[in-house]
Amino acid sequence: MKNILTPVLLAIISSTAAYADTYKLDPDHSNARFAIGHFGTSTNHGGFYNLTGDITVDPQRGTGQLKVIIPVASVNTGNQQFNEHLKNADLFNVEQFPTMTFASTEWNYVDGMPQQVTGDLSLLGVSHPVTLTATQFNCYQSPMFDGATVCGGDFEAVIDRSQWGMDYLVELGIPKEVKLSIQVEAVKQ
Repeated sequence: MKNILTPVLLAIISSTAAYADTYKLDPDHSNARFAIGHFGTSTNHGGFYNLTGDITVDPQRGTGQLKVIIPVASVNTGNQQFNEHLKNADLFNVEQFPTMTFASTEWNYVDGMPQQVTGDLSLLGVSHPVTLTATQFNCYQSPMFDGATVCGGDFEAVIDRSQWGMDYLVELGIPKEVKLSIQVEAVKQ
């Protein structure tokens, strides 16, 4: 009996492990963007580019892992002077903190698709939990990667920037609330 169970258990473990697929972020199709009010008149937008990281997706078990590394110096608002101000010590302090990261701690699936990803956002040397909501997610065979499977989606959250010590101009009317949108596409490894 022992000899029969061992191969069966190994087959079950192997087939279960096969469900978890690992993907490497494609920096050309991954970015993090932000939107923040500007004295109640308009909304400033900007983004970070050339993101790196990995995703592991396991819809069978309802789990996953996402690690995104965001190079802060890549910030782009379309205005060079504003870009440089965002990089200084008043805001993102690129010299001391060149990257921010998001590392997932929990995934929530509905019908085999990720709906929310909770994790730790590290910014300015401080980490706080953030829950990103998936606004879309899909996997497809990519003609750009010789038919390799690519999975990704759009995720968003509203965060309170003051939790990370980014209080610049809060007392003068710039909101604490920032809409954060993260777009990731990753190639199966």
